Amino acid sequence: MNEVTTPTPPKMFTGGALETNSYLLSCPGGNLLIDAPEGAAEAFRDIPISLLVLTHGHFDHVWDAAELARIHHCPVAMHATTEEMLADRQLLRRFGLDLEVEPVSAGLLLQEGKRQALLGSTFDIFEVPGHCPGSLCFHNNTGENSVLFGGDVLFAGGVGRWDLPGGDRDLLLHGIRSKLFPLSDTTIVYPGHGPSTSIGREKMTNPYLQ
Repeated sequence: MNEVTTPTPPKMFTGGALETNSYLLSCPGGNLLIDAPEGAAEAFRDIPISLLVLTHGHFDHVWDAAELARIHHCPVAMHATTEEMLADRQLLRRFGLDLEVEPVSAGLLLQEGKRQALLGSTFDIFEVPGHCPGSLCFHNNTGENSVLFGGDVLFAGGVGRWDLPGGDRDLLLHGIRSKLFPLSDTTIVYPGHGPSTSIGREKMTNPYLQ
């Protein structure tokens, strides 16, 4: 089994009631932050952020997005569906949660289908719905260091839940198998919750994908 190792792991912050991970990447053009859980704005207040990227529109990943954009005067990159979700102030109440996330507009709309340069680093973008419409995964392959920032699509020993509005089990599992599993087995997966893993490990042991 391939070990989960990397010489330069990204700086990670975990925040909010659901212990959501965000990742800070040092790119040639500045610092890139992936996802914005509650507490991220304070955690990264003194670290300049040039771009905030959102993997999907669930509240625990976007809670501090507007505040981070305001503090750092940085654009926010996301899928068009995520922007629609953030603009809907009643969305969480329809989920049964008495919460409201401050809306934030997309400075850059992202989609699958081509390599995307973000702050000078190149990412392959995969759209893998089934947990949440518009979910994006970001693959960076530089030299021997292949990493995937997967949001809530693929976890160590698990996958994103599909019982929320817009969820679809078959769509989620098909997307993982057809888009993520072709990546190198040594690709490190940094998920939206929990510890890192690897593509090879999840191929071999993930009970949802056997």
